Amino acid sequence: MAPEPRDRLDQPRQPGRLPKRPQWDAETLAALAEKFARFLGTWAFIGYMSVFVLAWVVFNTFSPEDWQFDDFPFIFLTLMLSLQASYAAPLILLAQNRQADRDRVTYEQDRTRTELNMADTEFLTREIAAMRSALGEVATRDFLRSELGRMLDELDERERRSRPQ
Repeated sequence: MAPEPRDRLDQPRQPGRLPKRPQWDAETLAALAEKFARFLGTWAFIGYMSVFVLAWVVFNTFSPEDWQFDDFPFIFLTLMLSLQASYAAPLILLAQNRQADRDRVTYEQDRTRTELNMADTEFLTREIAAMRSALGEVATRDFLRSELGRMLDELDERERRSRPQ
């Protein structure tokens, strides 16, 4: 009996088959970790954690002896809080790294936008300078009025001279 195709190493894996190892989408997990880390930094989390610890201490202090599961030094509570802190720290660092990556992209986009704005400003400055120099050679309205006025005065003067007296 021949081995099944999936057990043979000399044949490629069939398309559509799932890998034997679980595959994780790093971006999705990072986004979830960031949401959790953001929740860790809220007053709501501090309030929930305070209520939880207070309930733990009250229950294990004032409940009947056979119901208490964590005696006075509250070793199990300390262990749980340490475990929570050991997960919280890397999640917070992950959130900070993602924020740093977003900031880096924003800074690069801002730098590119600034460079484009500077190039546009320099172009417009050159255009304005060119227009100013071109306007220096163009006759302005006031100049034309003064020239026409002077010509009218000359014509009037010629007309007066040419009239017989």
